[in-house]
Amino acid sequence: MTEPNSPTLQKPDPEQPSTEPGTMLQAARPGPREPPETRGRTTIADGVVEKIAGIAAWEVPGIHAPGGGFTRTLGAMRDRGPGGHASAGRGVKVEVGEKQTAIDLQVVVEYGVSVREVAAEVREDVIAAVERMTGLEVVEVNVAVNGVRLPDEDTPETSDDRVH
Repeated sequence: MTEPNSPTLQKPDPEQPSTEPGTMLQAARPGPREPPETRGRTTIADGVVEKIAGIAAWEVPGIHAPGGGFTRTLGAMRDRGPGGHASAGRGVKVEVGEKQTAIDLQVVVEYGVSVREVAAEVREDVIAAVERMTGLEVVEVNVAVNGVRLPDEDTPETSDDRVH
């Protein structure tokens, strides 16, 4: 005999796990999920921050060249070698932590510019670029002006290869 359909039969509760054969137990509903930015770790290499800071600094009007003295000379020689190219991080030293970074820059300025104003603009642009692109807090940007480029001065970065 068959049982009559009765309105008194109860439907299974979807919140309750089923134990009938052929069905799977449902996992408990997860609580609020963590935001995606907290589900892992991002590390930023020193070289990345160096390049960002270097590019931001060298785009400031009044900055002639990165580095100073020996660093600039070695960099210019390396750039001229086979496969050489200008390094955006030349003259930049950084310390990168998990949430903060400190940056030291060595620069050569053009003759006639206000060194204080150029250094302040470099500092402002570097902080903005690094914080925007990496999310790191820039705690300090130290700018060391190691030289002044005179208008008629030939430097390795600007001189043509000449036969002497």
